[in-house]
Amino acid sequence: MIPTMMKAIDPDGPGGPEVLILVERPVPAPASGEVLIKVAAAGVNRPDVIQRKGLYPPPPGAPSIPGLEVAGEIIALGEGVDAAHLGQTVCALVAGGGYAEYVCAPAGQCLPVPQSLPLIEAAAIPETLFTVWTNLFERAYAVEGDTVLIHGGTSGIGTMAIALGQLFGLTTIVTCGSAEKCATALSLGADHAIDYKSQDFVAEVQRITGGKGVNAVLDMVAGSYVPRNLACLAEDGRHVTIAVQGGVQAEINMAAVMMRRLTLTGSTLRPRPVSFKSLVADELQRTVWPHVAAGRLRPVMDMTFRLAEAAAAHARMEGGDHVGKIVLTI
Repeated sequence: MIPTMMKAIDPDGPGGPEVLILVERPVPAPASGEVLIKVAAAGVNRPDVIQRKGLYPPPPGAPSIPGLEVAGEIIALGEGVDAAHLGQTVCALVAGGGYAEYVCAPAGQCLPVPQSLPLIEAAAIPETLFTVWTNLFERAYAVEGDTVLIHGGTSGIGTMAIALGQLFGLTTIVTCGSAEKCATALSLGADHAIDYKSQDFVAEVQRITGGKGVNAVLDMVAGSYVPRNLACLAEDGRHVTIAVQGGVQAEINMAAVMMRRLTLTGSTLRPRPVSFKSLVADELQRTVWPHVAAGRLRPVMDMTFRLAEAAAAHARMEGGDHVGKIVLTI
C-alpha cells in the first residue's frame, strides 16, 4: 500500500538551516517514463544549500523539495516503464524531491545498487559521479596519463574526482583549506595536495609539474580563480567550471588563451534534459559501475543525519569541516 501523504523537507521560503523542518506533502505519482522510489537515504549537496538560501531555484517542473540524489526501492511505475524495474533497489539522480519519504525519478537515471553497497553509501554516489564524469572526463577530455587540478579536494566532488582519477590513470593535484585536509586527501589517493591558505597553488602546480602545467582544471570557485587556473594549464589545457562560489565574473588574458590554445568551458547538470542524463547513466553503468560492484569505487562518507535533522546536515556542510559526503537517512 502506498500512502497518500509523506514526510518531507519543503521550506516555505529561503533562509538559514532552521527553515528545514519536517512537513506533510502528497506522495508524488510517477509520470510516463518515471518510477516511484521509497527513499532509504538522500545525499546532501552544495546546490541544496544554495537552493535553501533562495539563490538556486529548481528548474521548471522539478519539485520544490530539495535533494538531488537518493537510494531506495522502486515501488511503482509510470506508463511505459518495464515491469522488471518494480522492486529493484536503485540509486538515482533526480532534479529535486530527494529530502522526502518518496520521490519520482526518470527510470533512465536509476542505477542498480549492488548487494555489497549499503544504501546510505549508494545515496552518496549519483550527484558527484554524474558531475565529475561529465565534466572531467567528457568536457575536459581527461584520459589516462593526464595530470589534473581539482579544487575542493575533500568535498564530495573532490573525493569522487580523486577516486575516479585512481581508477582511470590520472595524476591528481588537489587544493584544500588546511594541512589536515591535505593529509586526508593524500590518504584518499590524491597524488599531491596544496594548502591554498598557506601556499600559492599556481606556484605549487608549476613546481609539481616541472613547469609543464596540468592538462585540465576542475573549478568550483570561478571569479578570481579563473586567471590563476589558466596559469596552471599546460598548452592545449582544458578548464571546466562547475560552480561559482567565488563569483560569476573573471578577467582573463585572451591573448594567452589563443597563444597556448586553451579551452574554457563549463556546465550545470541539474537543468539538462532527461535524455542527456539517461545517456550518462548508460555510460556510467558500462564504464564505472563494474568498479562499484567490485568494491573498487566507494564514496567517502562524512556524517549521516535523520531526515528531521536536515538543518544540522546543512549546518555541517556550511561549516566546511566535512570530508566527503553528508547523507540523510529516511
